[in-house]
Amino acid sequence: MNFQKSDSSADIAEISKDHVSALPIGLDMDERDRDLLQRQRELEDLDDNTKVNWEMIKKLTVCGVAFLNDAYDMFAINIVAMILGFVYYHDAEGSAQNTVPKKWDTLIKIAVQIGCLLGQLVLGRLGDKIGRTTVYSASLMIAIITTIASAFSNSMVKGFNVFIVLFIWRVLLGFGIGGDYPLTATIVSEYASPKRRGMFISGVFSCQGFGNVLAPIVGIIVTACFKSSIDNDVRNLDYVWRLIIGLGCIPGVATLYWRLTMEDSKRFQMETAKAAAANADEDMLREKLLAKQPRFEGKNDEESSAETSKEIINAALGEERPRRAKTFGQYFGEWRHLKVLLGTSIAWFALDVAFYGINLNSSVVIEAIGFAGNIREDKPSHFITRNCLGSIIINILGSVPGYWITVFTIEKLGRKTIQLMGFGMLTILYIVLGFAYHKILDKSVAGFIVLFTLAQLFQNFGPNVTTFVIPGEVFPTRFRSTAHGISAAAGKLGAIVAQGGFMQLKDRGGKNQFIDHLLEIFALFMLIGFFVTFWIPESKGKTLEEICDEREEYY
Repeated sequence: MNFQKSDSSADIAEISKDHVSALPIGLDMDERDRDLLQRQRELEDLDDNTKVNWEMIKKLTVCGVAFLNDAYDMFAINIVAMILGFVYYHDAEGSAQNTVPKKWDTLIKIAVQIGCLLGQLVLGRLGDKIGRTTVYSASLMIAIITTIASAFSNSMVKGFNVFIVLFIWRVLLGFGIGGDYPLTATIVSEYASPKRRGMFISGVFSCQGFGNVLAPIVGIIVTACFKSSIDNDVRNLDYVWRLIIGLGCIPGVATLYWRLTMEDSKRFQMETAKAAAANADEDMLREKLLAKQPRFEGKNDEESSAETSKEIINAALGEERPRRAKTFGQYFGEWRHLKVLLGTSIAWFALDVAFYGINLNSSVVIEAIGFAGNIREDKPSHFITRNCLGSIIINILGSVPGYWITVFTIEKLGRKTIQLMGFGMLTILYIVLGFAYHKILDKSVAGFIVLFTLAQLFQNFGPNVTTFVIPGEVFPTRFRSTAHGISAAAGKLGAIVAQGGFMQLKDRGGKNQFIDHLLEIFALFMLIGFFVTFWIPESKGKTLEEICDEREEYY
């Protein structure tokens, strides 16, 4: 909404035309709407007074480090899975040598996604119920503890092997990471001004790109430290994978104090207080009316008494009935609100089918561009280092630049424009890569690298960033964390479908022989993401209250 900041009836009459028909004007304005007008002025003052200061920098740093840490924890498993093959299957025969069996490889890679899905739903909801920063701190402590526990995973004398134990700890790690998605987005969204909000949210999320690069860098460094001992006895790689996982807790520990001392935004505090007061006002009036209600003859049974009470209260309240805050079900029970939630959720689901299908199986691409080496003939240290270098190259070529192009253009182009462009380009690129996969690789590896780099670029200069940004802006404050959590959980469901379903088909007909068809399937999902984006409003340059009309939250 765009109300003028003046108490005069003349100024009130200049309220934006979009709301004139819905809002009483002048001296006869309903007291309920006067409250909302005053509320709007207070929120406008919050946006006007929002400046980049030390407190804001501190919050952005904490949130940025959170996503660097999360990306490191999620994608380091690619390197760890490769190392586990050398540690536990170095004495296997034939093609099974130095390779983790597919079922265990899938299990440990899918674990964090399962945990994330649960954490996004549960911790996202708790963020709306008990406060953003309280739950935000709890999610980090869960992640730190489970990261350390993951590093000490081992086989039991009887029962679970190391892969099952690692799976359990990484599900719990994912639960903590899952809370970071809705809570980081809502915290940054509610603190930032409309002019910089998209840039700040996307900037925080783009630190994920640094985490993607940091994991293989740490892999190279730790492997180099143990190089001679690894070459003498491959089982010494057992230290390497544990260190790679365990070092992932350092960024979280470094920012734990700042997380613990963060406060909820004034916008969140004001909104929750307003909703509570609105509901309390009507409850109090109802109690007073019930206390004064005369007894009616013949209305002694409970059902009749309740019906009479309702009629008397509604008649007595009449036009003076206070506004009551809608519940989550009431708000999203209306199609105009539900379609926005479906749009953010389906778009994120569609994106993550391809995003995680590719990134959790980067070894396939590294092999395609010639950086994989020979897993049975190369020295383990050389093989691991070469694969880590391939991963760094893939990320630096397209992934990291894509993130930061979005950061610096999102306030000019708009969220919806970037998302539509990204999904459109990805649809085209995956069609080309899918239908000409083997021909391109046979004729020009360089051509394949260019096309794959463009796909990585438009994932991040596109829906991978915007699917995170948009749900942090287009939902009411009271439901923002919950709705963002639902959207993010839909994305993680897409990641689980990709890893647990589609990627199990990649070797159908021979090693990597089904990759071309998977890329064709990914193209279809990109097309779905393109069309559902039209259900989502553009939030560029608008206040959070303008994007989702506050009066829609009350009845």
